[in-house]
Amino acid sequence: MTIGRPLLYLASHSPRRRELLRQINVRFETLLLRSDRMRGSDVEEIPRAGEAPADYVSRVTLEKARVGAVRARERALAPGAVLAADTEVVIDGEALGKPRDAAAAAQMLMRLSGRSHEVLSAVALATSDTQIDIRLTRSVVGLKVLDPIELRRYVASGEPLDKAGAYAIQGLGALFVTRLEGSYSAVMGLPLYETAELLRNCGFELP
Repeated sequence: MTIGRPLLYLASHSPRRRELLRQINVRFETLLLRSDRMRGSDVEEIPRAGEAPADYVSRVTLEKARVGAVRARERALAPGAVLAADTEVVIDGEALGKPRDAAAAAQMLMRLSGRSHEVLSAVALATSDTQIDIRLTRSVVGLKVLDPIELRRYVASGEPLDKAGAYAIQGLGALFVTRLEGSYSAVMGLPLYETAELLRNCGFELP
């Protein structure tokens, strides 16, 4: 397989992951999975009781890749690999997920204010629903102490509402980041070094 053919399917709704793949000149087609609270989701992104954040992120990513491979076959798509990913912000041993509303976003940001937290980002590549390879990355991000006015303005911008941990390092949230140890692209949503490694191992040609 080469990047000259549309044989990679991205099982994600994330515009950030699409942007990152284009950044490294990877051609792909988007394979949308159901992600609807009312009609149900193909992959339930809910931690199990006692499940460690790293185990949760890895499990969800593997399931997204597996279900993506199944859906591609069910839809009679051209044979190809399915790429899936998941990113979680972790503090005090808890994966925060995405805020359900503005109030939840403000609460998350207050927990992160003036502290360092961990960002776990996993990426998996499925060549079938049983052949899946996965990588997990860990990064550490520090945020400044947020004053109430800038916190309200940031939440009002709408940016935090679909972001893990309620901030976007590639957006206005960058104004709050005091340090980063690890992978910028992983914090953004897709660890590019690990993604490229998976793709090369599967026969894709990258720069």
